[in-house]
Amino acid sequence: MKTKAKIAVLVLALAFVCQGCGIYSFSGASIPAEAKTVSVEYFPNHAQLVNPTLSNNFTNALRDAMTNQTTLDMVESGGDIAFEGEITDYNTVPVAITSGQTAAMNRLTIKVNVRFSNRIDETKDFEQSFSRYEDYPSDQDLNSVQESLTSTIIEQLVEDIFNKALVNW
Repeated sequence: MKTKAKIAVLVLALAFVCQGCGIYSFSGASIPAEAKTVSVEYFPNHAQLVNPTLSNNFTNALRDAMTNQTTLDMVESGGDIAFEGEITDYNTVPVAITSGQTAAMNRLTIKVNVRFSNRIDETKDFEQSFSRYEDYPSDQDLNSVQESLTSTIIEQLVEDIFNKALVNW
């Protein structure tokens, strides 16, 4: 048997063995083999300052991460792995004050409360707040940088939530 053929057989065998172990995602996720579905409920915005697109953007980003980084099927509700929660804070504050008592930098912060349920292994369930921020120069209006800042923050929040729920680090 040629070397390339041996390698191909070994790779296929390894793929079948790994799938049976319950760890079957190249993202590092550790998902029970019995889990077949995931649900991500809509995350309403309960922050005092409301960004009208934030709820949709965050919910869709979390759904995309679950479908792109796992082999689970997305369902409306009641998934074997389930996420729900709400956006609890969206604010901007000055963080770097100059000698003239003016802000040199501002900080946009987004905070999300997440309830995670693992119907296969309930010891993995949790409720936790996740918070991320990005700084921006005070000479820029929030409206002009808001879209890029929220996109970056959402990406970081989704990664934190994914890691907490599905990666055993």
